[in-house]
Amino acid sequence: MGEVSRGARALVICPDIRGIRYDLDAASRLAEAEGLALAIGIIVAESLILPVREVRPNLLFGAGQVENIRIACEQNEAELVVVDGALSPIQQRNLEEKLARKVIDRTGLILEIFGERAATAEGRLQVELAHLDYQQSRLVRSWTHLERQRGGFGFLGGPGETQIEADRRMIRQRMGRLRKELEQVRKTRGLHRERRERAPWPVIALVGYTNAGKSTLFNRLTGAGVMAEDLLFATLDPTMRAITLPGVEKAILSDTVGFISDLPTQLVAAFRATLEEVTAADIICHVRDISNASSAAQKAQVLDVLRDLGVIEGEGEVSAIPIIEIWNKWDQLEADDAEELASLAAADESVVPLSALTGDGVEELLATLGDMLTRKAAFRTYEIPASDGRKIAWLYAHGDVVDDVAAEAAEKGPTRKISVRLNPKELGQFETLDW
Repeated sequence: MGEVSRGARALVICPDIRGIRYDLDAASRLAEAEGLALAIGIIVAESLILPVREVRPNLLFGAGQVENIRIACEQNEAELVVVDGALSPIQQRNLEEKLARKVIDRTGLILEIFGERAATAEGRLQVELAHLDYQQSRLVRSWTHLERQRGGFGFLGGPGETQIEADRRMIRQRMGRLRKELEQVRKTRGLHRERRERAPWPVIALVGYTNAGKSTLFNRLTGAGVMAEDLLFATLDPTMRAITLPGVEKAILSDTVGFISDLPTQLVAAFRATLEEVTAADIICHVRDISNASSAAQKAQVLDVLRDLGVIEGEGEVSAIPIIEIWNKWDQLEADDAEELASLAAADESVVPLSALTGDGVEELLATLGDMLTRKAAFRTYEIPASDGRKIAWLYAHGDVVDDVAAEAAEKGPTRKISVRLNPKELGQFETLDW
């Protein structure tokens, strides 16, 4: 890692290639690219959109555009050029030679961010695997000793094996080891998830586009100190905390990695596992930055990812898991926009407008979540021996006890007649536990 130094002055370029259908317009893509650069501590000296009529295989841009980029670098004292798109290894090497500066593409930039932010063992393994996959194709420019020949015996490589072949082989071996380690980590997390599924507590997963405010909301609801900054990809690893809801003594809230348009292919595979928690959730909260001009396009991106995970089926928005939309950053809306959106939200019971920053609307969210989790609750009355404190305590801890009457059964002695409301998961557990 470490291709980019913090505090480097950079020129950020968004190529707008004719004939390509983008999910976001050029201005939104440029703003997102600036956000990615800022997230890794780069100083954006200047940013610009460059229309590309025809992609040049060796440089991407035309010769005149490359010269303009070089002049802009000189004028802005930029030591780095960030291209918001995928560069082939040859394009990247040629641009670096022509501009006499470091050039990094979107994939390389996101990998840098992920490498800096990954906190868990799995996150770090996934980042290294993705980075090696990316580097493998870029050995052409990454190494200076490629022309040397190296002799060797057995595993060191045969006579005449070039350094690049040896390096590629070492990378493949390291990737193989990483995949095995990742598989073990996933199995362990799968066991943890199975244990949670057997537990009575419902799981609520926060999903959304990067920088939509998920971590700020997570901190607001749980009091946790999860990193929450106005940065893209502030959260990478799934974080879980317990919360209390109306009618629900305990629920598990899960914060996930933010989604983004055109996520590099190396990272789609590498980070899919961090979203597996979503497929085991009882409710999905889709957090949207409703003040963002690209909010609708960002929503489409999130729904596409949920479709890939099998949560949503078909082309519509029919979900196997209930989804509520949280329209966050309400405090940043203009008055006219807020009025128009408020009427839309009022007509849709699956929408909750709020500001995670100020806390406005959070109580309504908690009430909605509590209602959704208790809506399917079953009402049961159990007659339990008064001496069976374990069962009685369990019902009080996991259910909503409506009535508790002491009674006297002729043969059994003192009993308690407890009327309780239990959600399906709790009911199943109470009736199947080996008491």
